Amino acid sequence: MTVLAEPKSDVIAAAAADTGVDFSLTEDQELLRDEVRRFAEQRIRPGVAERDREHRFPLDVFQEMGEMGLLGMLVPEEYGGAGTDTLSYLLAIEEVARVDPAVAVTMSVTNSVCCWPIVRFGSEALKRKVLPALAAGQTLGGFGLTEPGAGSDAGSLKTTARRDGAAGDHWILNGEKAWITNAGFAGWYVVVARTNPEAGKRGLSAFVVPGDAPGFSVGQPEEKLGLRSSRTAQIYFTDCRVPAENLLGEEGQGLKIALATLGHSRLGIAAQSVGIHQRALELAVAYAKDRVQFGVPIADHQAIQFKIAQIATELAAARALTHGAGAAEHTSQAGRLAAQAKVYASEAANRACWESLQIHGGNGFHEDYEISRLYRDVRVTTIYEGTSEMQRLVIARSLLAR
Repeated sequence: MTVLAEPKSDVIAAAAADTGVDFSLTEDQELLRDEVRRFAEQRIRPGVAERDREHRFPLDVFQEMGEMGLLGMLVPEEYGGAGTDTLSYLLAIEEVARVDPAVAVTMSVTNSVCCWPIVRFGSEALKRKVLPALAAGQTLGGFGLTEPGAGSDAGSLKTTARRDGAAGDHWILNGEKAWITNAGFAGWYVVVARTNPEAGKRGLSAFVVPGDAPGFSVGQPEEKLGLRSSRTAQIYFTDCRVPAENLLGEEGQGLKIALATLGHSRLGIAAQSVGIHQRALELAVAYAKDRVQFGVPIADHQAIQFKIAQIATELAAARALTHGAGAAEHTSQAGRLAAQAKVYASEAANRACWESLQIHGGNGFHEDYEISRLYRDVRVTTIYEGTSEMQRLVIARSLLAR
């Protein structure tokens, strides 16, 4: 079988330029974006198809990303992080996702749902104990909210935490969490558990659990449709002992912390979706120019031109909405805008991959072509960090003030 060559650099440049929105990036933001793009092409792209087939976690890549500061982008410099702004972080996620969405999700989880809540809600001592190693890439981060019986309904989770010791100097956790990205590789996990069974949703608290805590264990890796070179598994707590000072925020703030964390991390999933969308467009353009049918490149056929035009238009809209939501992160509308960015960018990326594969025809159904992997990888973007249905609920409730 003949495998289509990688799109030429001029095709990629033209596709990127024609679909971007001028947000007047600073010189530092442009330099960061270009540096991450080079790194992604030179260090992440080689072997990406093999890692996907073998379900192989690229630990060496993450170690290099840590050295570059990409795993501590949202961590202030005083704790060893890069202290970058939100837009810079989104630009970096987009560039990594364009090459390998599986690497991007590990990067996003460490930054958005592990480091970010610790920065925002952690005590000074907890920040200094946990953040430097995460920011340096010496270990990765994880987030434990979802359970086998508690997905969108986070308030119904069953994992418990009770105080132990004469002075209450430890918490004892029991239960399990499902679909945990970086499970087994993460050194720290932000975990939400029930500390007051009588208080309903207000009886939840958040903890920072070390991966080597007594009573902590990791299940077998999940066999996933996409993102196969990322690690996802269940984690278990069996009388798991956690120091009292590892309580994140105050007791009873667990749901508040979880929802705030998800609200922020949706920006990262939107950026991941934009990166996948960008690559789907590049592949569609390159294939349409290369593939000849009825004596001419299929790019000469109006049906194909209309598909590419629609992919490009929705990409520009998704990128604008994502960057705009990032700029509004500290406003009163941040939650709604993040939900809008996430739901639109993820669904648009799914449509883009569908249409790009359609343009590839039968070849797109073969794993020798990159679009087949993107088609699998993109599907989960409308599910994790809150399904599209939950995003629409967040948006509607915000607009209706409910």
